[in-house]
Amino acid sequence: MFKNHPKGLYVLFFTEMWERFSYYGNRAILSLFMIKALFYDNSTTSSIYGYYTGFVYLTALFGGYIADKYWGNRKSIFVGGILMAIGQFSLAFCGQIYSNRGLVEVFFIGGLFFLIIGNGFFKPNISTMVGTLYPENEIHRRDSAFTIFYMGINVGAFLGPLICGGLGDTGNPADFKWGFFAAGVGMVLGLIHFYIQKDKYLVTPDGKSVGLIPIKKNKKSVDYVKDAPLTHIEKQRIAVIFIISFFVIFFWAAYEQAGVSLTFFAESQTNRVISWLGNYNVPASFFQSINPVVIFIFAPAFAWLWTKLGNKGKEPSSPLKMSVGLMVLGLGYVVMAIGGSIAQTGIKVSPMWLVVAYSFHTFGELCLSPIGLSVVTKLSPAKFMSLLMGVWFLANAGANWLAGALSTLYPINNDGTTTVHYLLGFAIKDLPSFFLIFVIMAAASSLILFFIYKRLLKMMHGIE
Repeated sequence: MFKNHPKGLYVLFFTEMWERFSYYGNRAILSLFMIKALFYDNSTTSSIYGYYTGFVYLTALFGGYIADKYWGNRKSIFVGGILMAIGQFSLAFCGQIYSNRGLVEVFFIGGLFFLIIGNGFFKPNISTMVGTLYPENEIHRRDSAFTIFYMGINVGAFLGPLICGGLGDTGNPADFKWGFFAAGVGMVLGLIHFYIQKDKYLVTPDGKSVGLIPIKKNKKSVDYVKDAPLTHIEKQRIAVIFIISFFVIFFWAAYEQAGVSLTFFAESQTNRVISWLGNYNVPASFFQSINPVVIFIFAPAFAWLWTKLGNKGKEPSSPLKMSVGLMVLGLGYVVMAIGGSIAQTGIKVSPMWLVVAYSFHTFGELCLSPIGLSVVTKLSPAKFMSLLMGVWFLANAGANWLAGALSTLYPINNDGTTTVHYLLGFAIKDLPSFFLIFVIMAAASSLILFFIYKRLLKMMHGIE
């Protein structure tokens, strides 16, 4: 898999794999913990989840700035990892004392705070380092590298829900602590791997170390060129980053329902009993491993496809790929609207509805997310690369907040009763109308991006 790629990609692959194990393991059980142990309702759980995941990405802007200006990528990644490990262990202790309502909320909010700050330092900087391993003219190999890197993310995302969910989501609220503890251990393993390998393998093609503390600017040194004003081309390329970041808000707002409304659907509206396994009741958290399984199977095919088309000069441009990704995501919610119409009758539906929907979401993700990460590194001026990666994650912050806000409209309550909500004057009174929100949102943003993608290509000035 790493053939024809620098060994530094291997280091970043496994570091990110363990960090994503930690993050997605936490995500798989966080909403369930709030509902089953803290006894929050679906709406409160959705709001907290949206603010938490939103701030996780919002702090990426601050973390990117600190790395660019003071710390460099390496120190930012290491400090961020330590803070995230503290956050996971704080939630583990929270799980231990969950019945003490006064004290538990102190550790709960504290744990989320450490995770938010830590992720802000970690996330934008490790993604940026992938792009620095390649010469600027090797655009297609860089796209392939980001897709491989994305596989590392999803190996961790596959294992996290299974292990953390298997340990924590047992039906006994006291067991959630083991899920959060496992997430903390995963973060520590990622830090150890990064610390041991970073000096040897994280180097540029000509052997220079990457991710170190930025050189202090001095008007008498050659580094003063970094203070030169942005050119017209650079300004237009930066504008493209902001434009595509706006469109990905709608993608992730729908995609991130996995941690809230789709988890509610898996928990209460899905028949999770497997008779041929002795009537084993599959934990709702396990469904969050569907997405990384599909990515793990199909990411090599997508990486091969982009490289093959690129060699023939037929590869779709990045904005066009992202438009397709949004439309495919919408198809996944068409599936959920149909499944929701069955569940609305009171029948618990087959798990296949979620499996098929998550598969569509994943195909959309493969067209959008690794491509988006790659295009940010290609369009960013070197001196603003981490900061503009922070802008990309700022869009994710808005998307995650929006995901939580939209999930509060989920019409089925914990006790099985139905509540009618309203969005822009339209009644959200059942599951089909709820899932159609995301069908419309994805389709509309996909079509708009499709109609403007040629204009964006002109603004990218030869980078596709």
